[in-house]
Amino acid sequence: MITALDKHTALVLIDLQNGVVEMPLAHPVISVIKNAAKLVTAFRKAGLPVVIVNVNPSGAAWTTARKEPSTMPSRPFKENWTDIVPEIEIQSTDILITKTTWGAFYDTELDEQLKAKGVTGIVLAGISTSIGVEGTARQASALGYNITFAKDAMTDLFAEAHENSLAYIFPRIGEIDVTDKIVKFV
Repeated sequence: MITALDKHTALVLIDLQNGVVEMPLAHPVISVIKNAAKLVTAFRKAGLPVVIVNVNPSGAAWTTARKEPSTMPSRPFKENWTDIVPEIEIQSTDILITKTTWGAFYDTELDEQLKAKGVTGIVLAGISTSIGVEGTARQASALGYNITFAKDAMTDLFAEAHENSLAYIFPRIGEIDVTDKIVKFV
């Protein structure tokens, strides 16, 4: 349950992009996107930073470092695979990050950009809960950010993985609540 948000909190949306939302997900993606858009509206209205992250693992070192075959399907990405879904209307003031791994802080400018804006807390949402959201949350925690999770603005490929993150990982590093309660603190 949410108790407060830092005055200097940013919204960080993970991988709400065409190629990811088209995957078979554990929860209806329409609801996840709707709640993420509601968070975007609240943060923009409050004049707080909005970070929009997509993933493009093509050519990343980890994709060629494995000795055993990857369990990921090897198929070419569609042309618009990395494009953010239109419901999340990108604005010129948004911070745009392309990550190549699970976490949005690794080998990107995200930490520097947030610190330059005085950000001390983040609200996290997106896909997938146990990969991109959790990977980013672990890195954010190590960097000292206060973290809030919008549980109804995220989903996973597997319901069990989603529930594991919400039940066992996220409570150790942040607060968890639904979008409607989080926006009341923005």
